[in-house]
Amino acid sequence: MSTIRVTDDVKERLRDLKRDDESFNDLLDRLSRSEKDVEQIAESLSELGEENFGERTKEAHEELNESLERRRE
Repeated sequence: MSTIRVTDDVKERLRDLKRDDESFNDLLDRLSRSEKDVEQIAESLSELGEENFGERTKEAHEELNESLERRRE
């Protein structure tokens, strides 16, 4: 078991993200696994040429927002 020190502000933000049935450990585990979503979106952006870049960027942004919103629920 380890101890992680965070400021009161960070703890409050984490508390807001934490689900009622989660410990802080569970919350950090859940949030740390979410990096894969960002990596997938970044990979899709790297495959883009200049063609349709704006449209594809908007789609990736919407996907990321939806993913983040699901985590907040």
